Amino acid sequence: MNSSKQPVAAVLQETSRIVRENDGPVTVARLTEELGPGSLSAVLALPALAVVSPLSGVPLFSSACGILICLVSGQMLLGRTHLWLPQWLGRRKIKGKAVRKMAAALRRTAQWLDRHSGKRLPALVRQPFLTIIRLVCLLCGALMPLLEIVPFSSSLLGAAVSLLAVAMLTRDGLIALLTLSGLGAAATALAAGLV
Repeated sequence: MNSSKQPVAAVLQETSRIVRENDGPVTVARLTEELGPGSLSAVLALPALAVVSPLSGVPLFSSACGILICLVSGQMLLGRTHLWLPQWLGRRKIKGKAVRKMAAALRRTAQWLDRHSGKRLPALVRQPFLTIIRLVCLLCGALMPLLEIVPFSSSLLGAAVSLLAVAMLTRDGLIALLTLSGLGAAATALAAGLV
């Protein structure tokens, strides 16, 4: 996977290609492996984008995506360049038709993200800020299984992780800054409402 001009659209195109070539259900392990073992930001973007799609209404789908987001962002925090998945998650199969529908539904969003991203404020997607971005992705993924009972609530967290993954893919610090600011404001409002 190597499209520097349209990294988000490239993730969806590559995902569709993998599913077409496998002709039927594809395992999570095969999908993440073929997306590129060294491109963890691309692998992180896929489950995050999937949670934003209508597939998030499928029971336990958001939880599985949240676990995958936790695993990927956790390994990014540890500095790994190759993804490790537990066997039970790696063997989980995803229907090819569902993946193609998800990719088609998100194509316009991906193109919009690619058009509106660029190398702005690149210092904000380097260390030490990169650690903060990865930690926020980990926390968002960890919350998704807890929000499973509230339909489509994980989509908001998925959108945040998607934007942060895009920021890392495109080296766009402005997207990271705006996303983290929005999450901070939402967390503050939620905390104020609970007090």
